[in-house]
Amino acid sequence: MKRRMGVAVVAVTVVLSGCTSEGETAQTPDLEARGTVLTTVQPARQDLTNQISLSGKVTINPLFGIVAPAAGEIRYVSRKPSTRPVERRTWVASVWDENGIARRVEIPIGSVLAGRLMADRSPVSKGMPVVSARQVGYGIVADIDSAQAYRISGSVESVKAQIKNGPGPFACEPIGTIAALPAGTLPEPQPTAAATTPAAGASGAPAPVPTDPGAGDAGSQGGDGSEPTGLRLVCAAPEQIRLINGSDVTLDVITGRAANALVLPVEAVAGLQGRGKVDLVIGQDKRRKTIDVELGISDGKVVEIKKGLVGNETIAVPGPNLPTAAPTEVTG
Repeated sequence: MKRRMGVAVVAVTVVLSGCTSEGETAQTPDLEARGTVLTTVQPARQDLTNQISLSGKVTINPLFGIVAPAAGEIRYVSRKPSTRPVERRTWVASVWDENGIARRVEIPIGSVLAGRLMADRSPVSKGMPVVSARQVGYGIVADIDSAQAYRISGSVESVKAQIKNGPGPFACEPIGTIAALPAGTLPEPQPTAAATTPAAGASGAPAPVPTDPGAGDAGSQGGDGSEPTGLRLVCAAPEQIRLINGSDVTLDVITGRAANALVLPVEAVAGLQGRGKVDLVIGQDKRRKTIDVELGISDGKVVEIKKGLVGNETIAVPGPNLPTAAPTEVTG
């Protein structure tokens, strides 16, 4: 009996020893080092059109914004309230730069002044909305989400509109800026021109701004001012196009074209307008080197590289990202 138990113990020992043989090691897959670039692309050349489709509606008296033509201080012209649309481009404010040079802000023909978007004598930057106006009559308004804003924020080359089950396609003239607008105010006109005269600055006091002789007839709509808006594009249809308030409209917007442009996929570029960054892939060890590039237009799939690359570089995908923010410590 004891002999049989001894044989069994020896057998178990042999089996266990076979399971942990020193000649066998755990098999693990080969992994690239952390941070190794796995996907790359090279710049290519193609004709490029920045074309965007928007959904809009026919609207009565649509509100739009007018921006500062330069950086400086805004000075508003006193206007008497009026509901009549202006018959010529009409001066409503001036922006005075640091050199004492004034640039006029004007509302377009067929509109009325709806509000001041800044306090008088406020500092403004170029392209900042400073005045709201209303297009008298019908217009077409399309809301824009933030993902589309930077593709449209440059100059709009052309807009074509198609009314659902109605007229079109037809050219639609864009008016104002696409930027979101704060609420506008219309203070009571001042009896003198003092409000339009800038205070003395580093370069001395500029010449006083005279009161516009047509101030009494200018288009300044009575009331409390204008309501705030989100990002949107406003355009005016030709007079011969019959519009019905509330009708659905599809807009085809082109903001630019480029022939034989040097392009990269948008995934390889940090930024979509102006200045951007890409990661060059260098050496056998595929090191990343982040460089600055100047960006042009984009069609949503590729983006134009205007400066910074010659075309034979190898670029990492995805492009450079912002560093992850350090976690915030919560103290009790």
